[in-house]
Formats: sequence, structure tokens, C-alpha cells
Amino acid sequence: MSFSSLKNITPASFYFASVISLVFANVLKDTSLSFYYILLILGLAFFFVGMLKRSRTKK
Repeated sequence: MSFSSLKNITPASFYFASVISLVFANVLKDTSLSFYYILLILGLAFFFVGMLKRSRTKK
């Protein structure tokens, strides 16, 4: 599986995906606890990927 297309995505896109994921996690918290944790972890992962991508492009 090739992840070369991820190199072209801006850090702001990862931050936006993180916010969307965290909002959906908060909305689904009462209905499905398993989706809450999945979306919470996914949102945190998108946030840290965006941070790593930003720190690598600032050089």
C-alpha cells in the first residue's frame, strides 16, 4: 500500500480532520461508547500527524 498521496496533504487538512473526528466522537459518546473511543483515538492521531508534518516542513 502506497502512502505517497499523504505527502501532498497540508497540515491544516490533518487538523481539520482531527476537529471533525473529535466533534463526532463527542456527539456519539452517549449512543456508542466504542465509536467514541475509536473516533477519539483517530482524532488524536490526525492531530499528531499534522504536528509532525508541520514540524518537518518548517525547516
